[in-house]
Amino acid sequence: MRADATAHERRVRCLLRWYPSSWRARYGEEFAELLLADMADRPRNWTRTADVAASGLLARCTLAGLTSHELSPPEQIRAGLATLGCALAALVAFGLFLLAQLATSWQWAATAPPTAATGTLVMAAAAVALGLIGLAAAVPVGWRVAVIARSDGRLARPAVIALGCATLLVCGARHFENGWPGTGGVGAEHHLVPGGLAAFGWASTLSVSAYWAHPRLWGMFPAAEMAWMVLSPVAWTGLIAGCVAVLRRLVLPTGMLRYLACVAAAATTAAVAFLAGAAVWVLASPASAGAFRPGLVDGASLLIMAMAVVVALRVVAGIRRARLAMPGAG
Repeated sequence: MRADATAHERRVRCLLRWYPSSWRARYGEEFAELLLADMADRPRNWTRTADVAASGLLARCTLAGLTSHELSPPEQIRAGLATLGCALAALVAFGLFLLAQLATSWQWAATAPPTAATGTLVMAAAAVALGLIGLAAAVPVGWRVAVIARSDGRLARPAVIALGCATLLVCGARHFENGWPGTGGVGAEHHLVPGGLAAFGWASTLSVSAYWAHPRLWGMFPAAEMAWMVLSPVAWTGLIAGCVAVLRRLVLPTGMLRYLACVAAAATTAAVAFLAGAAVWVLASPASAGAFRPGLVDGASLLIMAMAVVVALRVVAGIRRARLAMPGAG
């Protein structure tokens, strides 16, 4: 009997992992008792496992701001902003890789197909818009974090992690941007994307490279550059995780929440434009595009960007509903 009880307890612990840690801390003990009682009557039941998995995934989606189930409007906005930040970070990372690749081609080519020109212009304009929108959100939130973090260790730790990872990314990209393959090019329209920005974008997304699929070519890279290709995704992950933790723990006034909800909608609009520019180049380029011809990695990057935009649109819809449901919303 005791062996059966121990086995049931292990299975219950496994099932509870479908739920986020915050849910387990609040409801886990009571739910575990219910599951143990049910397993005593029905030791093996696949519908129970399916129900627990579905409910756990719903709880995780709710925590991510993808549903409005059991969340107050302020909680919905905060959760949505955290998830939106993750989605836009993925879009920006892979989008910068594509834009840097296009900028490299412009450095060495005198002419380009219309799809490449259109894609470059749209992506460059959208990137500038995303940067300005991100700054408009980061300044007020950063100021509030700086004020509150002095007395709140739970907020200070992720803020320090995010700041440290951002510093590492900027310093690393600045160091390795001198290796940008577009340096020295004199293409007819090589000023379409500023070389300095293109080099920085290339260095900051150096880990998104087709060379990972060709181990025999790794010897072409200096050891320090290979180390940066491995380290930069860790820095990106730390930056995103730190920002998400800050947004989840930071209590914002109602007025700022409404403001950030509007900023989120603007950022998603710019993200859609960024995706459209990338799609024009990747999907419509002719086989004779030469240096502007997209490859398999570009197609995979476009797919990831599309998934990020789908998530962003879903989240922003929830944020908008939550903003309208807040007291005093007009």
